[in-house]
Amino acid sequence: MTYCVGIRLHAGMVFLADTRTNAGVDQVSTIRKLSVFENPGERMMVLMTAGNLSISQSVRQLIANPPSTDVVNIWNAPNMYEAARVVGEAVRTVHRQDAAKLAESGIDFNISLIFGGQIKGERCRLFYVYSAGNFIESHDENPYFQIGEAKYGKPIIDRVVAPQTSLDDAAKCALISMDSTLRSNISVGLPLDMLVYEEGTLAVTRFVTIDEQNQYFQQLRNSWGQQLKHVFEEIDAPVWDAAPDATENVLSSANMHSKPVRVALPFGMQSAPSPAPLQALAEQPQPLLPPGPQH
Repeated sequence: MTYCVGIRLHAGMVFLADTRTNAGVDQVSTIRKLSVFENPGERMMVLMTAGNLSISQSVRQLIANPPSTDVVNIWNAPNMYEAARVVGEAVRTVHRQDAAKLAESGIDFNISLIFGGQIKGERCRLFYVYSAGNFIESHDENPYFQIGEAKYGKPIIDRVVAPQTSLDDAAKCALISMDSTLRSNISVGLPLDMLVYEEGTLAVTRFVTIDEQNQYFQQLRNSWGQQLKHVFEEIDAPVWDAAPDATENVLSSANMHSKPVRVALPFGMQSAPSPAPLQALAEQPQPLLPPGPQH
C-alpha cells in the first residue's frame, strides 16, 4: 500500500511519500512514488501516486513524455490548472488502454494522485487527482491532501497544520503523521522521500530520502512517543456518579440516568439472580454488618 501527503502553505509546499509496495506478504519491495518535473527558474512540480503500480507507472510515463510538443503538456502548460488537466488526461488514456483487460482479470482500475507545485507567474497550487481523471484543488480551508493509508496520519495534521504554518513545522507534522502510519500499518514502510519547497524558488532546494538511520527521524519518533505517554498520564482518570460540580473530570454525574440497551433473554431461559448494583468510582464500599439483631 502507500501513504503520501502533500501540504500547501503560504510559505510553500511539503511533499512526503513512503516507498513500500506489496502484492502479498511475500512480495514486498521498494518503489519510489514521488516524482519531480522541474525546469529550474520556470517551473517545479511534484507527482505522488497510490494504487496499482502498473497503472501509476504508465501514467507517469505518459506525463513525462508527451507525444507532441504542439499540444499542452506538463512542460509547457501555462499554469498549474492546465498542468493538472494534463495529469488527468494521462489517467484517462491509461484507463482507455488497460481498464477493460484489467477487469477481465478481476483487477480494479485503482489509482489516486497528489499533484502540486509552481509555475512562474502564479502561486503554489495543489491538486488531488482521482481514478476518473477529474481533480479538486486545495484551498486555505483544506491545505493538504493524503492518498493511500490516510486515516492513521490524519488527526495530527488536522490539529496542527494551517495555511500560515511554517515549512519546518509542516515538515515535522508530516513526519509525525507518517510515523503514526508506519506504527499502525505494515503495508507502509521506509525509506521515505520528502521534498520541502519554498514559494518562488522554482527549483528543488530541500529534498531528503529518510531511512532507518536518519538521525532526526529517529529522534522525532522516540520523542513523540514519550511525549504522548506523558500527556496521557497527566490527564485525570474519569469519575463516575459524582456530583456535577465535585470535580472537573466527572464522566457520569449523580443526576444522570443512563442505561445500556439490554437484549432480552430468549423465551424459556431462566434469568440469573440480579447482580449487585454497579459500584461507581466515586463511591466507597459499605462495611458488612455482623450477624445478629439489628437496631
